[in-house]
Amino acid sequence: MSPVTAAAPEGTHALDDDRVLVFDLLRATEAAALATARLLGRGNDDEVDAAAVDAMRPVLGTVPMRAVVVVGEGENDDSPMLYPGEHVGSGHGPLVDLAVDPIDGAGLTARSLPNAMSVIAVADRGAMFDAGHVLYMDKLVIGPDLVGTVEFDAPIEDNLAAIARERSVGLGEVTVALLDRPRHTELIGRIRAAGARIKILLDGDLVGALMAVQSDSEVDLLIGTGGTPEGIIAACAVQCLGGAIYGRLAPRTETEARQARDAGLVLDRVLSTDDLVRGDNVYFAATGVTGGELLRGVRFSADTAVTSSLVMRSRTGAVRTIETRHRLSTSTLFPTGS
Repeated sequence: MSPVTAAAPEGTHALDDDRVLVFDLLRATEAAALATARLLGRGNDDEVDAAAVDAMRPVLGTVPMRAVVVVGEGENDDSPMLYPGEHVGSGHGPLVDLAVDPIDGAGLTARSLPNAMSVIAVADRGAMFDAGHVLYMDKLVIGPDLVGTVEFDAPIEDNLAAIARERSVGLGEVTVALLDRPRHTELIGRIRAAGARIKILLDGDLVGALMAVQSDSEVDLLIGTGGTPEGIIAACAVQCLGGAIYGRLAPRTETEARQARDAGLVLDRVLSTDDLVRGDNVYFAATGVTGGELLRGVRFSADTAVTSSLVMRSRTGAVRTIETRHRLSTSTLFPTGS
């Protein structure tokens, strides 16, 4: 494991003292969702990305925390992106690691497709895995009842059969979520040949991971190669909801692999949930931008907007779905009095 920073020194303000911190984080995801929902269907991914960061950044500056971005966007010269290694927060409060995706699904938003959302997670300083420049990983995400039943390196056919046995259903009732990418063509064929169902994700597999660990979801398993940042954020959600995520770094080039090895990363190691984010002190907040199975999208009227969000805390096991009505001023896209 290669955390981006050392653990917080003794005597500092502890994250577990901040029971309402998740609601401060919620203000940031709501702001990003409100800003990006205004750009629905315009076809410009970069415009959506920029709007999300521009809306989220000033809110993060007011949150009572001393955070270092472990999972972010861009590099430190890609202003105004929230880049890995950047320090954000009000300058007082707990020392934390921050994983942030101001808009998970910029392309979905730009094309008016479902399941785009704004996401933030925090954990104690030094808790989150630092994957360096390795942007992709092979992943498997399951719910609590399947831990010990499904194996990361097992053939997909064996895992599907194990899920069907554990849940006392036929293979035709097992549903696998994965990204619609050419790299998954063979895997998709094997899943179909086994008789299981497939939920194709157009962009961003975080929503699939969240669905896989929820008992009332149609998704039994998320599998495939996707973004490493999304994997770490998913691990934060898994710490709150239960279940497990397993992953293995998947460098795209030999140069990327060499950089990873030089950074001390072991490329053939199977990473568990606790490897990706340690401890039980994790906060998670997500707000829907476009509607989907997990969250409703932003709904606008003449002078108000309604957002749908999910907030969680691992230590208490609290999971809340929150709908917020925002009064919009005539001069800004952002809510007043929030």
